[in-house]
Amino acid sequence: MRYVTDKSFNAYGRVLDVDVQDFIEAIMQNPAVEAGQVVYEPSVEAFEKLKVTEQLTNEVFGEMPVEFGHCSGFNTVLNALEYHRSSEIDIAATDLLLMVGRQQDIDYTVNSYDTAKVECFMVPKGTVVELYATTLHYAPCSVDGKEFRCGVLLPKGTNLPLTKAFKKTGENSLLFARNKWLLAHAESGLEAEGACVGLKGKNIRLA
Repeated sequence: MRYVTDKSFNAYGRVLDVDVQDFIEAIMQNPAVEAGQVVYEPSVEAFEKLKVTEQLTNEVFGEMPVEFGHCSGFNTVLNALEYHRSSEIDIAATDLLLMVGRQQDIDYTVNSYDTAKVECFMVPKGTVVELYATTLHYAPCSVDGKEFRCGVLLPKGTNLPLTKAFKKTGENSLLFARNKWLLAHAESGLEAEGACVGLKGKNIRLA
């Protein structure tokens, strides 16, 4: 298993030297997620009041307004890949795995991506990772069947529902939420929510 500290991760992001102990203590107070479920909250007021939020807002997002939420639960399958027009900061409050790819490998002529290009990296507890804007990613995956907990910082408003109508042509077909372009696998069930089914190949499972 490769780690995010390996040089091979450089195409996808970088590890940041940030003290996140206060965040880990805060998120570990959350109730356990039901087995087999994944929970995502884009904005958690208690996290946004932490000192580390100001540091990351200033140093990583250049003082742009951010939201600090989390993704937690149990996951072992790819299901989809998304990207944003900005970096995403992931903070591992537990060990977790990330499946990632490159936006440059999307075939926009047919809006498809070959899942054989996906790579997997371990993110140890306490690690802070910046995922670049061109990095395809989705929900983290569990390690040894345990619940994962991951802090997520993004520009304010990201992942909230879209409010305007638009023609679903070209890359617009992938626009799934604010600042969120998504390719789903046919097995994910996300097509019923309006997602573009563009992941071709195996719906990768890690366990």
